[in-house]
Amino acid sequence: MSKVKKTSGTAGAFDRKEISAHIQARILAEALPNMLRYDEQTVVVKFGGHAMGDQALSDAFAQDIVYLKQSGVNPIVVHGGGPQIANMLSKLEIQSEFVNGLRVTDKPTVEVVEMVLAGRINKDIVSAINRQGGKAVGICGKDANLMVARKITQMADPTSSQLKDVDIGFVGEPLNVNPHIVDVISRSDLIPVIAPIGISPSGETLNINADTFASALAARLRAKRLLLLTDVEGVLDRNGRLISELTVAQARELIRNGTITGGMIPKIEGCIEVVEAGVEAVVIINGKVAHSVLLELLTDHGAGTLVGRRMPKATSGA
Repeated sequence: MSKVKKTSGTAGAFDRKEISAHIQARILAEALPNMLRYDEQTVVVKFGGHAMGDQALSDAFAQDIVYLKQSGVNPIVVHGGGPQIANMLSKLEIQSEFVNGLRVTDKPTVEVVEMVLAGRINKDIVSAINRQGGKAVGICGKDANLMVARKITQMADPTSSQLKDVDIGFVGEPLNVNPHIVDVISRSDLIPVIAPIGISPSGETLNINADTFASALAARLRAKRLLLLTDVEGVLDRNGRLISELTVAQARELIRNGTITGGMIPKIEGCIEVVEAGVEAVVIINGKVAHSVLLELLTDHGAGTLVGRRMPKATSGA
């Protein structure tokens, strides 16, 4: 009787080893083709949203970036920091208001924005990556004239879509991207971490939306992928199901027929512009999922909605 139990126990342990080996082999078989696809390719990752304020998610993100670099991928990180800026402005008793989602930025505000983005947040992300075994370097768009920008003076009225004149202070949009400094850093074993601060042709500091900054940089670099980490799952169909992949034409149709609404419209329109500028695909990723960057790039499961030039392999019904 005891002999049977012993045999059974040994078999159980053997089965567990077999299962474990099988799972590991399946993971490797799935990851290796994707690793070859991105070998020596540039991937721009915009890091922001809930993940930046969650220590576990922030550590998981840093691990992902280090693993990508060690796997032969060329990751470039652009980060946001809206909540942290808001907290600092509140502490300093500086009032803020927004126009169409962009913070009105006067001279005192832009100084705080630069301090928070290019200072504390940038160095926190650099330190997180370095703790995971990477070698990150923090810069902003002012370094080596990486991002020359102009003040935003016109914006589309959300009700009529007509352009109207606005004065939102030191808020910019990309005018000219000079990626030399990023190329120099990326060709080494270093990982660039970039704060979305730009400079005008006359030398003024300009605050740039992180999505916009990352998109302009990815387009100029003709990156393989642009990943936008957000607090949403991705694009949902009319039944609330995630749409995993979209062509540019399909994305435009979903905007036209009202499936894509609200704040997702400018995000998808931005994705379309980036793809048409030469980036193979843009992915809106749920940053609240741990290791979402690795899931998207190195597995067949994905972690959000991909907008690309080619026909998708499969999509949820819209």
